[in-house]
Amino acid sequence: MKGEIKIEGARENNLKNINVEVPWHKYTVITGISGSGKSSLALDTLYAEGLRRYIECLSTYARQFLERVDRPDMDDITGLPPAVAIESRNTVRNSRSTVGTTTEIYDYLRLLYAKLGKTYCPDCNKLVSLRSASDIARELLKDHSGDRVYITFPYESSGFSAQELLSRGYSRVLIGGEMQEIEETDRFPENTEVLVDRIAIDKKSLSRIVDSIETAFTESRNIHVIIHGGEQLYYSKELECSSCKKRFMEPTPLLFSFNSPQGACPECRGFGNILKADPDLLVPDPEKSLSEGAIEPLTKPSLRSRETKMLEFAVSRGIDTDKPYKSLTKKEKDLIFNGGEGFRGIYGVFRYMESKSYKMHVRVFLSKYRSAFDCDVCSGTRLREEALYVKVGGNDISGLSELSVDKLAEFFGKLSLSEYEKNIADEILKQINSRTDFLNKVGLEYLTLSRLTRSLSGGEAQRVSLACQLGSTLTETLYIMDEPSIGLHARDISRLISLIHELRDRDNTVVVVEHDFEMIRSADHIVELGPLAGERGGDIVYQGSAKKLLRNSNNSITKRYILGEERIETPTKRRKGSGGKLTVKGATENNLKNLTVSFPLRTFICVTGVSGSGKSSLVNDVLYSALARSFRGDVERVGKFKEIKGAELLSDVVMLDQNPIGKSLRSNPVTYIKAYDEIRKAIAGTWQAKSKGLTPSHFSFNVKGGRCETCEGEGRLKIDMHFLADVYVICEDCGGLRFKKNVLSVKYKDKNIDEILKLTVNQAINFFFEIPALGRKLKILQDVGLGYLSLGQPAPTLSGGEAQRIKIARELGKKSGHDILYILDELTVWPHAEDVKKLLDVLNKLIYAGNTVILVEHNMDVIKSADHVIDLGPEGGGAGGNIVVEGTPEDVSESTESYTGKYLKEALLE
Repeated sequence: MKGEIKIEGARENNLKNINVEVPWHKYTVITGISGSGKSSLALDTLYAEGLRRYIECLSTYARQFLERVDRPDMDDITGLPPAVAIESRNTVRNSRSTVGTTTEIYDYLRLLYAKLGKTYCPDCNKLVSLRSASDIARELLKDHSGDRVYITFPYESSGFSAQELLSRGYSRVLIGGEMQEIEETDRFPENTEVLVDRIAIDKKSLSRIVDSIETAFTESRNIHVIIHGGEQLYYSKELECSSCKKRFMEPTPLLFSFNSPQGACPECRGFGNILKADPDLLVPDPEKSLSEGAIEPLTKPSLRSRETKMLEFAVSRGIDTDKPYKSLTKKEKDLIFNGGEGFRGIYGVFRYMESKSYKMHVRVFLSKYRSAFDCDVCSGTRLREEALYVKVGGNDISGLSELSVDKLAEFFGKLSLSEYEKNIADEILKQINSRTDFLNKVGLEYLTLSRLTRSLSGGEAQRVSLACQLGSTLTETLYIMDEPSIGLHARDISRLISLIHELRDRDNTVVVVEHDFEMIRSADHIVELGPLAGERGGDIVYQGSAKKLLRNSNNSITKRYILGEERIETPTKRRKGSGGKLTVKGATENNLKNLTVSFPLRTFICVTGVSGSGKSSLVNDVLYSALARSFRGDVERVGKFKEIKGAELLSDVVMLDQNPIGKSLRSNPVTYIKAYDEIRKAIAGTWQAKSKGLTPSHFSFNVKGGRCETCEGEGRLKIDMHFLADVYVICEDCGGLRFKKNVLSVKYKDKNIDEILKLTVNQAINFFFEIPALGRKLKILQDVGLGYLSLGQPAPTLSGGEAQRIKIARELGKKSGHDILYILDELTVWPHAEDVKKLLDVLNKLIYAGNTVILVEHNMDVIKSADHVIDLGPEGGGAGGNIVVEGTPEDVSESTESYTGKYLKEALLE
């Protein structure tokens, strides 16, 4: 069936009233430089309208929610099928969601364990199973043929009186091994057995034996078969160990669910962890001493008396309360937290407060100082212990959940089952195998089923969703994906393309927002927006086939890069560095295989490898954490390693990540890069400011003096909504301007401090042209592509990529900074080749200043620009963690064992 989606007059965000056609049952790529309007077309127009129309098709009850979905700004859209968006961000925040539950593999595992699982006694290590009367009879015939036996049940467990036993047809009991008539017995001591039958074990009596056993089970859950002159055999109609009599729960799917009370660990309720007071949160600033308020919660007015007791206790135990907390010995810290005579300790204070947690304000207070730690009862498995007694192929369900996807597939490939078990498990295993196969195809074979969904990167979460969609077998659906290649090694791009084609070949329409040239070349249809970003974007540069794009005489930046008219040039010379090196020895964190690796200093180093090969474990968990603790005494967990040599050659280590530059509304780009000091000096130097007696500190919203004290210079007031998100309202006293009226009356070039902070970086460079020091710092922000930001834009409103570039700008602005190690992990905010050029220019400036840059990266244009490459692998998960090859990009490209080398060789030849 042929057809197309027609969009007319799309004007969402910066789109310029464009008309677009997307063919049905084809793979379409929407491309263009960052900010050209790609997401506005794909998500804000196509997906948003698809969602609206889906809701319109539902019941009247569902339609009441339609008004919550904004209608895209456009004239019309036709031929639109039901739409599914698979975005490149992880929106899951639920601590109960795992890769296993998201893909439904864990649900099928629960069913498998309930159907085929074998219960083993943890004390005796014996198989415990439910046996019918027929099973017991056949066992007796096999092991005791020809023996005479008594079939009995315990008198005590029956609950009957002697008269009741007689009325039920029983006439004899066994007491101490001797048979007695019930009518002639006055008392029934312990271990009295009621006789059901006396019989010889042979084939002819098999039916009678079964009947007698069934009769005994109707009277008691436990029965005995006493061999005449020999042993006493014990049987139970419940799941019970024959040796130690320990009873077990009968396996059901809910027993293996950590989301059900029947299966969840009773201590942590299925979360795998419990909230405890966290020393890192209790002491946020270890540079402070006890007397300076190092124990942050005790500085609160309601706990001042506890702080006084703590200080008195510390002095009495010889602890220096004026020494920085980080300098205290472990024994001294333990005393402070665990207490002693005269002071119950910090933990004791929190235990007391937890007893008052029925009060809402106490619960809110405690939540600020608690973190999740592995549950002491289940050790993080999330399940009650009874669930772990059940095994399939020698593994409990928690053990299988800890296997990587490829190892799980291997396990089921080797699982030996009887014909009876195969008939039961056939469909279950088909579902498990198909889902693990899809995860393998999208390059996620290194993930474990127990991995929390919220801990996945945006790219990983998107590929998990893609695997789920492949398993759903939907047809006639519009799939919209946003940058699915983010975080993928070049080796896995072809896998991703194959999956997209598979989705398309099921009569689905696939629309992908993408910059990767291989993804673009493999598309059936291309829509390029641009030509530039922002107001200079939003137009259609090209739409049609990939072949016609290359022949079309349009202003396409993408075309120029594909044809090689524009390129990122390979450096003609590789830096050798200072001659010094930083060496990590014996790294064994996660899947690292006792690595010893050296990083040449004052060079640009790329750590590469396929997803899950151990890059972040080496660079973040081991190298950065160890150096950060060494230089600053940071208390974060350090990965496993033996030794680091060469740290003395460094002056500091800095992680340039995408975390916010500040949490306060007072934090902004110019305060972070230390440019605001120059602005305050300039305005304080005016005659107006001097005549009013105002100094540079009066123009700061971080100290008292000139700021509005009602909002403390934030311009807004926070209303604590307890368990809901905090609400901010404009400060009534300053109207959101953050300063007092006399400060706002002072002007520099006809602008007051509030108006100056509203200038963009580009505008401010011209505005302050006569202040060279300020201009240099602002120029750096412009160089990293942030000229559009306002000077006073609050830090919480910045994106992760913007925050990262501001951090780089700050480092570039340091005059005395040298021998600093800069670490950047998974830099996915520079997707287009034009942005990669800016990135390389910025990183090279840091290196030319005498520093070292280590970058975890997949982009071949970045890798080919490095001085030194360390490639890990060869695969992900357990098959990774080794050094495949290291050296210059040219050295790596010659390696026949490196996936990176294969694609790097192609990049070097361009």
